[in-house]
Amino acid sequence: MTSPTDPARRRFLARAALAGSALLLTGCDQLSRSDTMRQLSDATGSLTQRAQRLLASREALAREYSPADIAPTFRANGTTNPRDEAYRRLAANGFRDWRLAIGGLVDTPQTFSLDDLKAMPSRTQITRHDCVEGWSCIGQWTGVVLGDLLERVGVRDEARFVVFHCADRYRGGDPYYESLDMREAYHPQTLLAYGLNGADLPIANGAPLRLRAERQLGYKMAKYVMRVELVEGFAHLGRGRGGYWEDRGYQWWAGI
Repeated sequence: MTSPTDPARRRFLARAALAGSALLLTGCDQLSRSDTMRQLSDATGSLTQRAQRLLASREALAREYSPADIAPTFRANGTTNPRDEAYRRLAANGFRDWRLAIGGLVDTPQTFSLDDLKAMPSRTQITRHDCVEGWSCIGQWTGVVLGDLLERVGVRDEARFVVFHCADRYRGGDPYYESLDMREAYHPQTLLAYGLNGADLPIANGAPLRLRAERQLGYKMAKYVMRVELVEGFAHLGRGRGGYWEDRGYQWWAGI
């Protein structure tokens, strides 16, 4: 018998909670306009979040795997080569001119080059990426622990969420963005990753920097991160739901 905290069981519960919006992927704009469906989705997501946090401790880790489990090729999905001209110029010179900006509700806004991030203490972890579309893939990620970066800039008391602004516009639409609450942001496995399987992160997988939040489903793991913003709420962002797909009907909470 599986325990309530068994990873497979938690993945099943999370996917079940997301099933409605996932099955309606091609009609997600219509779903996002339905007040009844939005209220149902919000209620289900809130219940899932509360249940997970009752069952798992603040520091509970996602399962980590052995090198033998790493997939030969880590599957790329969503945008695989952003069309943004500024991004293409940065990619053309190996991201030497790229800078990560961290601002919003912080004491000391700062920018970091890729070399700056690589010079900081890093974490490497082999984890499983679970996509709401139904596929999974195991990869080895190396990067800077997000909590360490937040400590450097100083998070103000009123900050409730960390927002990740990205270079891509999925299918040519709105700019991609995602967000985490402070508990997930400070989780020891939450990384801003610049390496995959022992090499630099490929463009198809989000170079130069992508989010890895290992207790969340894959759509939370923003690629092509350009800017990090600490905020109190989402009203000024996108459609006010906290993420690109959340603005289109997905639940904000995607814990597994």
